[in-house]
Amino acid sequence: MKRYWNFLLLVLFVYSISYAQNDTELLKKLKSFKEVADIKPIKVDTTYKEGYEILIKQPIDHKNPKSKKFTQKIYLSHFDFSKPMVLVTEGYAANRNSKTEPARILGANQIIVEHRYFGKSVPENLDWKYLTIEQAANDHHKIVKLFKTLYTGKWVNTGVSKGGQTTLYHRYFFPNDVDVSIPYVAPVNLAQEDPRIYIFLNSVGTDECRERIKKFQRAFLSKRDEVRTLLMKDAEQQNIRFAWDYDFVIEYMTLEYSFAFWQWGQTKCEDIPDTDASAEVLYNHMKASNPLYFFTEQAMKDFGPFYVQAYNEIGYYGYDLEPFKDLLIEIKDGSNIMLVPEGAKIEYNCSSMQKVNTWLQKDASNILYIYGGNDTWSATSIQLLGETNCVKMVKKGGAHGTKIRSFEGDEKEKIYSTLEYWLGIKVNRL
Repeated sequence: MKRYWNFLLLVLFVYSISYAQNDTELLKKLKSFKEVADIKPIKVDTTYKEGYEILIKQPIDHKNPKSKKFTQKIYLSHFDFSKPMVLVTEGYAANRNSKTEPARILGANQIIVEHRYFGKSVPENLDWKYLTIEQAANDHHKIVKLFKTLYTGKWVNTGVSKGGQTTLYHRYFFPNDVDVSIPYVAPVNLAQEDPRIYIFLNSVGTDECRERIKKFQRAFLSKRDEVRTLLMKDAEQQNIRFAWDYDFVIEYMTLEYSFAFWQWGQTKCEDIPDTDASAEVLYNHMKASNPLYFFTEQAMKDFGPFYVQAYNEIGYYGYDLEPFKDLLIEIKDGSNIMLVPEGAKIEYNCSSMQKVNTWLQKDASNILYIYGGNDTWSATSIQLLGETNCVKMVKKGGAHGTKIRSFEGDEKEKIYSTLEYWLGIKVNRL
């Protein structure tokens, strides 16, 4: 029996040595970080050699490092320690690992960071006062500081929409963390519900298109009874749980339609049904332009933390009820503040975005802004004053999905040459 146990111990010892030897140089270094709570290998794009889902320990309150901790999920895609690193600051949950456009352009390693209070990166105690742009920027600063001990090349921060906003906030609080920032379609709202949205919606496109949108909205509301039946049928067949009663959802979809139509650009003006179209035709067009998910309980759960941020610091938008007042029954207030989760305290701090905006206009450097000209969020895009070297590129007719690859000719070359000048390296022209 003794010889058996000795043999078993020997096998385990040899196996442990073999297992340790199978660890790559990167994995050994990751395991040595005291900030790492967990590491799981993941599949990555074929251009990468290794990939990991990593949980990083973060203080809930960075101003009090001894405060309770939560774990923040990141995805690391590794190619070469000396190559550039693209830091992707998500504004919401990070549900998958994929290679971003900047990482392809730069042939770079990549880290995707899930935003605090979203997805798996949620503290046990949802104390909303720690969901601020400064606390999130400190999350990202800590990750940059940690991984700069491994990756010695140029660092670029990027993000899309709210992720793009997060890119800007990170740069504001820690201007030297990265060499270049590339925020995509990132609004810089200057009010709790920025009125520039209304100005945009009353001027974008042609007079004929805007009038067609308004007539469609009124036609949709006027067929409320038939639309309600179709909505109930979808809810039953697709097991959808809406966040409000059916009449409220119908009115809310109507008010959101013009914003969504221009934001996403999924449908064109000529696709908008005539006012005498059937309720089913109107309803199907509405769903194509304005997905049902936005009005569900799941969406409220997924985006609840965003609405807390929006109405405390980073701003949002409301609706102009005037063209539809005679047809509205449920909604009497054009504010979206009702989206804020129950129990969350709202105290709007107007100085946060004013300070960020002033810094972006006067002191920032090496920021490449990408916008779509028809995207509703371009209404509150950064307004550069010519006092920095930052570059703003607007794709004419572009929507919220505008990318660098959306540009053509001289505009696209300007983007590539700007990145090369700022980074001092050759980039891939996709």
